Amino acid sequence: MTFRTSGPFPPLILDDIRGAQKMLSGVARTTGMEGSRHLTSLVGAPVHFKCENLQRTGSFKLRGAYVRIAGLSPVERAAGVVAASAGNHAQGVALASSLLGVRSTVFMPVGAPLPKVAATREYGAEVRLQGQVVDETLAAAQEYAEETGAVFIHPFDHPDIIAGQGTVGLEILEQCPEVRTIVVGIGGGGLAAGIAVAVKALRPDVRVVGVQAAGAAAFPPSLSAGHPVALGSVQTMADGIKVGRPGDLTFPLVQELVDEVRTVSEDELSSALLLCLERAKMVVEPAGASPVAALLSDPESFRGPVVAVLSGGNVDPLLMQRILTHGMVAAGRYLSLRLRLTDRPGALAAMLATLSVADANVLDISHVRTDPRLGLTEAEVELHLETKGPEHCAEVASALRAAGYLVRT
Repeated sequence: MTFRTSGPFPPLILDDIRGAQKMLSGVARTTGMEGSRHLTSLVGAPVHFKCENLQRTGSFKLRGAYVRIAGLSPVERAAGVVAASAGNHAQGVALASSLLGVRSTVFMPVGAPLPKVAATREYGAEVRLQGQVVDETLAAAQEYAEETGAVFIHPFDHPDIIAGQGTVGLEILEQCPEVRTIVVGIGGGGLAAGIAVAVKALRPDVRVVGVQAAGAAAFPPSLSAGHPVALGSVQTMADGIKVGRPGDLTFPLVQELVDEVRTVSEDELSSALLLCLERAKMVVEPAGASPVAALLSDPESFRGPVVAVLSGGNVDPLLMQRILTHGMVAAGRYLSLRLRLTDRPGALAAMLATLSVADANVLDISHVRTDPRLGLTEAEVELHLETKGPEHCAEVASALRAAGYLVRT
């Protein structure tokens, strides 16, 4: 079966992806498939994780990068390659180039997380920090390619890249032949397009659902318009799918083969990342958790068995800390509130005793006496509590109100 691409490239076919799979033998891992009992109970059918977060370099990006660089001519290889990325693509290009003996230069934004910069260097690339945002970094890489003759390795918009990512789809069909729905995050569209080409050629009955972060959802307006549309701005914690415009090659493939594109909020991404860590013991970056977020937001709408592609696990520890806190708040595991009490000895202890009876753990407390808005005998207390969920949050607030405190959340 042949699927169209636009531009000067030949149509992408299943044989291209099978050829990529042979090329990647011994290079990319055949990542495992793990079941999720929690999501299975919500969906009402088996749910499995395709664990590309455990791939070499921590994401699926190695697959496409290796196929693309391996396909270069000897002259092109001698000129070296250049890429622009904030993380996953950078590491994929760096390792693929090292394995193939090709010199690589990777441009990364000035604010790129230090662990990702260090990993890219350790994989053998020369790293240049340039640009405040990825668009500026991309322009710098393309300028470098024009000046030096190095081959620019696009993160998603090339047939070899799409074919390499499509090997994930072949593995899913081999590991879970009974699959009925595949859920995958979408940024520029390379992974979703590759999976869809492979899966629809062999199992056209399988439903492919793409997921975008609501703050970087370029595909819905593009699909409505019938052509790629650039967003005016993008804002999401999921940097792996933080792309403002679909690719010229990936868009028609997604348009033709992906059955549906959904969006998820930042709260849903945070909750999904927390679920992966707590329930599945998986370290997953926000982009990799986007399929889980979609499943959590509307579990009954997915026909099972379902495979959710955990596309990457490269998350900066500081960002992870913030995301987990955000996820705990979204899940009702933290409660922040303010209340006023009489400024007299024992008043604070009495309030804490009320919280103890309500089984709320105090994480942080701030006691203010000097605010001009307070009465002469008043003090305000700001509390950050660890709770057991939304119902427990409501119970704690009710207990404080019942004890006579004016509570503001």
